[in-house]
Amino acid sequence: MKLFGSLYERVMQWSRHDRAEYYLGVISFAESSFFPIPVDVMLAPMALAKRDRWIRLAGIATFCSVLGGVVGYAIGYGFFGMLEPWLRESHYWGWHETSKLWFDDYGVWIVLIAGFSPIPYKAFTITAGVAMLNLPSFIIASIIGRAGRFFLIAGLMRAGGQRFEDTLTKYIERIGWAVVLIAIMVLVWIILRG
Repeated sequence: MKLFGSLYERVMQWSRHDRAEYYLGVISFAESSFFPIPVDVMLAPMALAKRDRWIRLAGIATFCSVLGGVVGYAIGYGFFGMLEPWLRESHYWGWHETSKLWFDDYGVWIVLIAGFSPIPYKAFTITAGVAMLNLPSFIIASIIGRAGRFFLIAGLMRAGGQRFEDTLTKYIERIGWAVVLIAIMVLVWIILRG
């Protein structure tokens, strides 16, 4: 079943849209505090479609993501009581509990790691507010982690160029189904673990 090729073409069309940078900023902001879709899904095709603007795109994603992280921090700091019942019912509760333990052991360093890695950054931004982590340290760690991730992704798209785009187009179905399989395996692991 061919599913990912047409989806990839649609994403590439969206990434060339006049308002694409605005949408990238909105998604980057929202993903840091509540939105479940990672920024990479939009940043990678945009950097591939507009290779000459990769630094600008990574900068937009970083700035808006860190700003959204500060909002996540504020949510944790001031509104966690209202958020807690929903969070307990969501699949993010385990990440919240894990991040509390990691904050105890590693402090602000875990924010940097969460900002760079595929760990849900939003769980750490909210928990950082709950833990009243030092805000300037939180912001600096967020900038380093998020910038490291987004500039790496955009830079790889820039460096790969047309050859990378051609290869991706050729193998998009296999890559797409592999990602679905990995996501299912992770979901099963989370269910069995919890």
